[in-house]
Amino acid sequence: MSNIEIELPKWFDLHTHFRQGANVSAYISDHLSTACAGALAMPNTLPPVARVSGPNQDDSWSIESYREMLIEAGADQFEELIVPLYLSGMTTVEDIEAGAKSGLLRAAKYYPPHGTTNSAHGVPMEQWLGSDVFRALEDSGVILCLHGEQHGLAGAEYFDESATAESRFYQEWMPRLRESHPNLRLVCEHITTHEAVDFVRESPADRVAATITPQHLLYTVGHLIQGLRYHLYCLPIVKFDADRQALRTAVVAEGQSQFFAGTDSAPHTTKATECGCAAGCYTGSCAPQLYAMAFEEAGVDLSEESGQAKLRRFLSENGPRYYGFSPSAEKFRLVKSSAPAEIDETVAPEGTVKPLPLGMGLEVTWSLV
Repeated sequence: MSNIEIELPKWFDLHTHFRQGANVSAYISDHLSTACAGALAMPNTLPPVARVSGPNQDDSWSIESYREMLIEAGADQFEELIVPLYLSGMTTVEDIEAGAKSGLLRAAKYYPPHGTTNSAHGVPMEQWLGSDVFRALEDSGVILCLHGEQHGLAGAEYFDESATAESRFYQEWMPRLRESHPNLRLVCEHITTHEAVDFVRESPADRVAATITPQHLLYTVGHLIQGLRYHLYCLPIVKFDADRQALRTAVVAEGQSQFFAGTDSAPHTTKATECGCAAGCYTGSCAPQLYAMAFEEAGVDLSEESGQAKLRRFLSENGPRYYGFSPSAEKFRLVKSSAPAEIDETVAPEGTVKPLPLGMGLEVTWSLV
């Protein structure tokens, strides 16, 4: 097989987790090693990043203080670093208005209560619709990032071939949100279903966009349950083949501007425990390579300029433009060769993290050079 080499602007991960503690610098270093030019760092720390400014407090951190922590751990090497505000019961209109005016507040994050890691402080969507807080986000131009799953479901209501927590949310709540707050700019995070894809594509491109992870482009729920591959367990859970096909069709559509990279890379030093499995796939050390593989599986020929343009829009262009900053002027190269890439565990002071390819036995066919 002859080598394929492509050059792209450095990419942006607009949904990732750097966590807290001594391992943060290792996670940031992994991202930088993949030519990542910037990141949107999720605020579901313990305690949550639920205030805009000021020092850390026992019940909450601030965007200002968490940014400083990340910068000290190496995030100063990013061109862009966005920390969203964790929307909680303590969020006020004054927080939104002052934060937006200061420039610290560029995005806010909705979590369904108890819907994922450290989301216990989330407030149900029905309490936000029509609220002064959402109106303040709308008026201030702050982007609302949504973990789009309905909370409080059980059994077949949560995951079934006819409906899942995500499909219910996008059919029942997202149209109401769009109607109640028509000028609120949304990012539908880590979407997994054809219902979510349909919602985004039917919405105005300047007000609704979505991130998609590498695992949701590569795998289905069959891969997860065949042998209980717990390194693939994440929330929202991987779905059915029809959903994966909808995601693939969306990202490779000619000229699409609404879908972009957000890995939801989530490091866990202990993935499986006696009381359950930690949710999240770690791809911080190999995401561009996985995305390249996913685009190929979706039928894109990355040896052709037209195929490279599709990957470039997804990785390097659409996200920055939606968030209002310029794509990176720096470049990186991806190479496909007959020899598989070497993907290593991330060894850090508070424990080792296994990346998704090692957990799945996946041979990665692309390398960074």
